[in-house]
Amino acid sequence: MSNAIRITRKGGPEVLELFDYDPGLPSSGEILLRQATAGINLIDIYHRTSETGQCNARLPAIVGVEGAGIVEAVGEGVVGISPGDRVAYLMNLGAYAEHRLIAAKSVVKLPDEISFRDAAGAMVKGCTAQYPLHKIWCTRKGDTVLIHAAAGGVGSRLCNWASRLGARVIATVGNEEKTEIARRNGAIDVINYQTTDFSTAVQEMTNGQGVDVVFDSVGADTFGKSLTCLRPLGMLVS
Repeated sequence: MSNAIRITRKGGPEVLELFDYDPGLPSSGEILLRQATAGINLIDIYHRTSETGQCNARLPAIVGVEGAGIVEAVGEGVVGISPGDRVAYLMNLGAYAEHRLIAAKSVVKLPDEISFRDAAGAMVKGCTAQYPLHKIWCTRKGDTVLIHAAAGGVGSRLCNWASRLGARVIATVGNEEKTEIARRNGAIDVINYQTTDFSTAVQEMTNGQGVDVVFDSVGADTFGKSLTCLRPLGMLVS
């Protein structure tokens, strides 16, 4: 038997309950994973509270979508993964558990230098950052980028990654404490949008040229002014 956290009804944190369960043995194409850590993401809250849409988890459900651990057993047909391998995964419901079954194709092997803790906290946010940086806007040296919510999970990774690619990073945050976080993650200029109009500040910082791209994970509160921050033919990624 193993421990897990499940929900049997939608609601606040009080609906999370610890229970004993038997994950069973892996079937064809599956692995049995002994989890060392589970990531915590905003989507976990949506699974717990949402009654409709993509986040309407079928109840009862073991929540959580991201984790890392050690493979204990493999099912028939699994190749390239063996018991004892260190692996991680993302966007696969059932992470809040000591053991779980998961499709072998859904996991990636971890290098020895990456801890379970770092892996379980980076998969969802790292892939979220990778997509706009490399697929939507191919960020390159010399770009000027504006990143909103730059001290959050995805924002921090966007700042760090974009700066390493050689971009000039302008970041917005909600308080002075977060200003230092954004600077540590590679932002050259940081704007506290609670005290400064970020649109005006960006125009001043770029000598009226605007930025090449805005990565905006906030939404309605920043959408309109983000458009005014763009250079001609720049891109807003919302």
